[in-house]
Amino acid sequence: MLKRLTPIILSTLAFLLAWHLFTRYSGIPNFILPSPQSVWTRFLKAVSDGSLQYHTWITFTEVVLGLLAGVLFATVVGYLLAKSRSLEKVLSPYIVASQAIPIIAIAPLLVIWLGDGILSKVVICALIVFFPVLVNTIVGVRAVPTALYDLMNSLHASRAQILWKVEVPASLPVFLGGLRIGATLSVIGAIVGELVDAEEGLGFLLQVGDFQYDTPMVFVAVFTLIALALALYGVVKLLEVRFLKWQERSNV
Repeated sequence: MLKRLTPIILSTLAFLLAWHLFTRYSGIPNFILPSPQSVWTRFLKAVSDGSLQYHTWITFTEVVLGLLAGVLFATVVGYLLAKSRSLEKVLSPYIVASQAIPIIAIAPLLVIWLGDGILSKVVICALIVFFPVLVNTIVGVRAVPTALYDLMNSLHASRAQILWKVEVPASLPVFLGGLRIGATLSVIGAIVGELVDAEEGLGFLLQVGDFQYDTPMVFVAVFTLIALALALYGVVKLLEVRFLKWQERSNV
């Protein structure tokens, strides 16, 4: 474990050292590019007054709810499209067209329609998560070998048995790959919604820091978002370790 973390720790320390030296000797004002020490001091202040924990929890709630909703909807729709070529021909043009519209362009509309509360942020998260999980679900289900279906049919397996014993395990590696992407994108969705209209959340902290020229606060919010995205990514990795042990055994 320590051997794996050593490159990450060393690269982080090198980055912080380079950042410190650059801010110290470049002459750039602190309100434009703060030093690591300034960001750390601002972080401690935000933690001590409880503002960082509060706003992080708001964004975390939006991200998790949006991720769950987007994954659930994408999985159901993706499975139906994977099993029906005709349904895919009907719906795929609309799905692809929806991805051509930047989420930032429709976020204000969603806030107007759904209000400036948590619902609009959750929907934005779900929309940004939907497409990568949908595509990976379709690819994963269609990648199931035909021989496995023939085997299950010869054993007179029911539709539910084929789903849980064959399709889910066989498509899980590809599905979890899409979930990795969706988990990180969900953070972007929440921030987009909060930047459009919000009075709480890390996106709100970003705006406050920007308006008040509190650049260290902006850095604190950005690094917190990075930590949140890394945590979600790590959870998906743990799911892969938990549910894909059979892959490691088959590769031995």
